[in-house]
Amino acid sequence: MADEPQKKPHLSALVGHTNGLTKPASLAATATRAAGGGGGGGGATASSKKLVIKNFRERPKLPDNYTQDTWQKLHEAVGAIQSSISIKYNLEELYQAVENLCSYKVSATLYKQLRQACEEHVKAQILQFREYPFVMRRNSLDSLLFLKKINKCWQDHCRQMIMIRSIFLFLDRTYVLQNSMLPSIWDMGLELFRNHIISDKQVQTKTIDGILLLIERERNGEAVDRSLLRSLLSMLSDLQQVYKESFEQRFLEETNCLYAAEGQRLMQEREVPEYLHHVNKRLEEEGDRVITYLDHSTQKPLIACVEKQLLGEHLSAILQKGLDNLLDENRISDLTQTYQLFSRVKGGQQILLQHWSEYIKNFGTTIVVNPEKDKDMVQELLDFKDKVDHIIEVCFQKNEKFINLMKESFETFINKRPNKPAELIAKYVDSKLRAGNKEATDEELERILDKIMIIFRFIHGKDVFEAFYKKDLAKRLLVGKSASVDAEKSMLSKLKHECGAAFTSKLEGMFKDMELCKDVMVQFKQYMQNQSDPGNIDLTVNILTMGYWPTYTPMEVHLNSEMITTQEVFKTFYLGKHSGRKLQWQTTLGHAVLKAEFKEGKKEFQVSLFQTLVLLMFNEGDEFSFEEIKMATGVEDSELRRTLQSLACGKARVLIKNPKGKDVEDGDKFIFNGDFKHKLFRIKINQIQMKETVEEQVSTTERVFQDRQYQIDAAIVRIMKMRKTLGHNLLVSELYNQLKFPVKPGDLKKRIESLIDRDYMERDKDNPNQYHYVA
Repeated sequence: MADEPQKKPHLSALVGHTNGLTKPASLAATATRAAGGGGGGGGATASSKKLVIKNFRERPKLPDNYTQDTWQKLHEAVGAIQSSISIKYNLEELYQAVENLCSYKVSATLYKQLRQACEEHVKAQILQFREYPFVMRRNSLDSLLFLKKINKCWQDHCRQMIMIRSIFLFLDRTYVLQNSMLPSIWDMGLELFRNHIISDKQVQTKTIDGILLLIERERNGEAVDRSLLRSLLSMLSDLQQVYKESFEQRFLEETNCLYAAEGQRLMQEREVPEYLHHVNKRLEEEGDRVITYLDHSTQKPLIACVEKQLLGEHLSAILQKGLDNLLDENRISDLTQTYQLFSRVKGGQQILLQHWSEYIKNFGTTIVVNPEKDKDMVQELLDFKDKVDHIIEVCFQKNEKFINLMKESFETFINKRPNKPAELIAKYVDSKLRAGNKEATDEELERILDKIMIIFRFIHGKDVFEAFYKKDLAKRLLVGKSASVDAEKSMLSKLKHECGAAFTSKLEGMFKDMELCKDVMVQFKQYMQNQSDPGNIDLTVNILTMGYWPTYTPMEVHLNSEMITTQEVFKTFYLGKHSGRKLQWQTTLGHAVLKAEFKEGKKEFQVSLFQTLVLLMFNEGDEFSFEEIKMATGVEDSELRRTLQSLACGKARVLIKNPKGKDVEDGDKFIFNGDFKHKLFRIKINQIQMKETVEEQVSTTERVFQDRQYQIDAAIVRIMKMRKTLGHNLLVSELYNQLKFPVKPGDLKKRIESLIDRDYMERDKDNPNQYHYVA
């Protein structure tokens, strides 16, 4: 029991202090006994006694005038703090005095007295601010001096209240804490400062005017005292609603006016990149203001205000004035900034999307619609696609909306000129896959084909592409001009993946024919070795399945007897293996290697079949007229003129034309050139190509349109067979869903009329817009 601490009476802490309280006799006696008991007898005696400390039987009373005297000391201390002079009394003594008063239920009076003392002092402070003129001249020193004065007053007040609270801490933590209606001593100080100083109309107006003037000067590029601003705005924030109601509202109004005027002025004066750079700078500055001295709650409305006045009000004007230039010049950093700034404003991205789409359509249309650009159209489209892809990736952060709209825009402009882009893409692929294309490695070629497939996806008339691609592929395969079989098959697999197996079945059939031809020719060579007279001609034949290959117009020419004999031998061999088949010789596709002797020596010529027939005539004589050659060979007039041009007017002039000239005219004479010289042994004499444009293009395009009519007819019959009865509009809608190429409603109507005439379907007797399927 002796070791356990006992509760001391409430006033025990005052023993020995000179604050007017004396030590009670009973407590002194108890303390003496305890001391005597602890130090008196031996061990046995100590263990047999118990030390008991008892509480006062009755609560000690405060001496007379204790409350009044103690408050007097506390009041003096408060006054000394407010006057910034030294306090006479020990702080611990003052703290204890407050605790004593609170212990004797004098807390309410003490709080009231303290509030009154603080209020009197704060009221007196207002006088020092009356000396400043109510309306201060802008840009004058009065404003700055006033702000420094109010700031000093606020700093002094805060320091004083902290000191006062430390003395009255016991009151703050007991009585005030238990009374929820009472403000804490610190809050009471804020309330007094707000009510008697900042709520004064003149003081508040001068303070806020001064702060706004400093901020305005800083926005104009002047250096200002930021710590003063931070302190004053912190004061307004601490004084609760003063910041929100009196300062923030006016601050945002002035900011709005400033940036509204600045936006209007700079949009006229500056180019778009400089203007956007300025907007970005302003946003950074305002963000820095929030961090440095404004209240955090102001950030959202402040930044929104800057964005609205500098960006939101000028979205269309900015894009109309400068977006096209930025895109034309590929200014990546400026485009990135444009995207970032527009993304901050409501509706900004949407309007940027619209202008982005318009730009792509307009720029793309200039590439596609102009026939003068046909030669470079595909390359320009590929370059343009690379450019917009790069902008989306780097500037627009791979935004899906921009990617999708770009695809839609490409699809729109590329189909403004029907069929031509499809044709030119097919020719571009041909130029890349043809032998002699040295500009690309296998990897680069694969990359180019991938890019072409992306452009190909946007085209509606894919059947036009197929027709021209098939024609060019046939030439590459038959003349052995394909750069790489792997590249050909890679392109084929890309087309198959994109358009399905039906699209590439004929193209695959062409490759299959070429593979089978190799096997057939091996067997034919063995067959010829077993013949009694194998002949002097080494014949190679490509057997083409008619449905797979383009349609070629057969041309009857006069072959020499040895050629006819060799042809017949092959025909007998082939039909012996494949009975029921029919062979049709395509002389336009034939070519040969001729051996010739000149004064200089022997040469070999790689020539077309028509060139071969002409040159073989000169075994019979040295000079022939145009008409004689035409009669002997049977070659069609325009084809023969081009053939003679290649032999007499080209680089390798095996024949001499008389009279000289580029064009072959009726009556021209052709003489064998015995003095022909050439550095090579084997010389390839190219046929003068008729520009493919006119006849071939027209026939290919017509064939496509003919195929489309068959497809439309088949689709109509298929739909009507399933539905039996259908209205015109529903039928047209179904057709648009099924057909994979663009078609006009007028063309569909013609095909429907054609099917009605051919009794595949009939009109309803009562409703001409209703059709019935005829079984």
